[in-house]
Amino acid sequence: MIEVVNVSKRYDSIQALDGIQFNIQRGSCFGLVGPNGAGKSTIMKILSGVLQSFEGDIMVNDHSVCKERLKVKQMIGYIPQDICLEETLTAKDNLIYFGSLYGLKGKILQERSEEILEQIGLKDRGKDKVFTFSGGMKRRLNIGCALLHNPAIVIMDEPTVGIDPQSRNSIFSIINQLKENGSTIIYSSHYMEEVEQLCDSIGLIDKGKLVECGTMAELHHKYNKPSLFISGDRLDNNMLSRHGRVETKGNGFLLDSEDPLETLQGLIAEFRNHNIEPRRLELYHPRLEDIFFNLTGTQLRDS
Repeated sequence: MIEVVNVSKRYDSIQALDGIQFNIQRGSCFGLVGPNGAGKSTIMKILSGVLQSFEGDIMVNDHSVCKERLKVKQMIGYIPQDICLEETLTAKDNLIYFGSLYGLKGKILQERSEEILEQIGLKDRGKDKVFTFSGGMKRRLNIGCALLHNPAIVIMDEPTVGIDPQSRNSIFSIINQLKENGSTIIYSSHYMEEVEQLCDSIGLIDKGKLVECGTMAELHHKYNKPSLFISGDRLDNNMLSRHGRVETKGNGFLLDSEDPLETLQGLIAEFRNHNIEPRRLELYHPRLEDIFFNLTGTQLRDS
């Protein structure tokens, strides 16, 4: 559905993107992952036609972003990180306005506006002005404005920043519904738990470069080597390092081993000999955030 071909973008002395290449399958949810300033939003703005000056190209359903920008934009619903609503208008009037920009009119526009209000959980607030809404309600309406023309591709740039858990769950439901209906979704976030929950495949970006790309299953198979997590009193690196490579994690230690179960048995025996009772002793499987940190050394919430 989407092929990003050697895309680069520079802002004066800053190399925002550096030869990015990846593919996105039709009907999938693709996660763009990276710290703030990594280049996620730049890729989305290029794909959606907001940024027109860049190197390389992006093919969308065999149409070039460079050569057929209008054709590509008609296939896309773009939800920017910043909320783009007219707060003095009602929720429905905002939908009517944005729907008209997509070329909808008359009865079809009225019907789609009502359908979207239902979809985003604001059916009872359609006649209320937006300045009376909570941050989460505005986020949901912001999403609704991009869905009016039933786009084949939906681009979501940090759609859950600063919202309440109820609105976050509502947005997750919208995304799952879009996936069921066959939409292709590009989802940008630095919240790893969201990406792991929603996305079929991901691209890990740092300092404008794509450091890894693949399905969630592929990445976990490649990097997800189980280790042991141990915490408790009277534990130290010297004792644990006799059983494998040790690193500090939170209030405990991670112990890497070729055979975690055999290592676990050895640790239990040593703890008994020294009368040590650990608070936690368990198998630990790396999360997506651990994989990204190991690849880049960059905390995902750093700027």
